[in-house]
Amino acid sequence: MATTIHVRKNGPYRVESDGEVKVVDWNGNEYTFERLPIALCRCGGSTNKPFCDGSHSKIGFQAAEAAVGPESADKPAS
Repeated sequence: MATTIHVRKNGPYRVESDGEVKVVDWNGNEYTFERLPIALCRCGGSTNKPFCDGSHSKIGFQAAEAAVGPESADKPAS
């Protein structure tokens, strides 16, 4: 069973899986969703949090992070 999370440029986290995926809040409450893949908001503007509703494109969200490899001079935030 594999789960892949794609960090979309200036967009949501897209979660794909060939198995079960659970999204649980800080109180242990589980969110329900009908199908996979799901998109999780990272811009903070969604009215359907934690899921993406496309607000990132309306508000002009610009992501600050990207995957950083060992050969890069850039370092991830700590």
